[in-house]
Amino acid sequence: MHIAVILPAAGRSERFAEAGAGKSKLEMELAGRAVLVRAVELFCKRDEVCQVIVAAPPDQLDAFKLKWGDKLGFLGVTIVAGGVKERWETVLNALRAVNDQATHIAVHDAARPVTPVHVIDRVFEAACQVDAVVPATPIHATIKRAALDEHAVADEVDPLDAILGDAGKIRIDYHRVSETVPRQGLWQVQTPQLFKRALLERAYAQIEEGKLDGSGITDDAGLVESLGEPVYLVHGDEMNVKITRPDDLKFAKAVLAASKGRSATVDPLGPKRKFPQWKDMED
Repeated sequence: MHIAVILPAAGRSERFAEAGAGKSKLEMELAGRAVLVRAVELFCKRDEVCQVIVAAPPDQLDAFKLKWGDKLGFLGVTIVAGGVKERWETVLNALRAVNDQATHIAVHDAARPVTPVHVIDRVFEAACQVDAVVPATPIHATIKRAALDEHAVADEVDPLDAILGDAGKIRIDYHRVSETVPRQGLWQVQTPQLFKRALLERAYAQIEEGKLDGSGITDDAGLVESLGEPVYLVHGDEMNVKITRPDDLKFAKAVLAASKGRSATVDPLGPKRKFPQWKDMED
């Protein structure tokens, strides 16, 4: 198995910027190195990995290469232009740069810089037996669905309104609950997601050929599912945080700090067992 790893990095980090962080989440320092560099380092020294591709913002490609070229080049990374609007465009552009040696393709969020080694091990091991595998964690919280068309903003009356105008108002954003969703069998998906090369290329060909609108697909496994092909889950890890807002960065720093001095080879689920681990996944 020879794996090409794609890290989509063409997003604008809008939610991160809206939270007042100021710059891209991928540029943020995480224990001495940028988030993007840490995400790349998860894969660049693994024997199974034959190529790492980072897909950058197409309208800032030269600036991206100037900023990251030396660091990523030292790690053997290929930089390509990503998509203009949709995530699927970014992955599709990166697929075209995959070398002939690759038999499998993994897609990993560039904003997941602290993925535990045992999660990657589990995904890679499972891919020896199935064509599409993703890490995920079971959902234990109560899940509510909100009515999409019943959204309102309430202005709480404040005695200072007469003096301050709108500046004195407390605005409360709320939605009506339409149902409580049964959580049995629900899993929250993470990355890396790993696929047999021909399968992922076939999934993306649907979009290229106009057979599928990729805008409604939020992950690569969803594209494979649209073919009617099976996708399998293995246990992920709650520590495999995706940085979306500044608080996520704080959590990632805490994860790194807690992992120092702990063996990277220890799997919290116990000794290695052959995939699939159905007993674990039913717990």
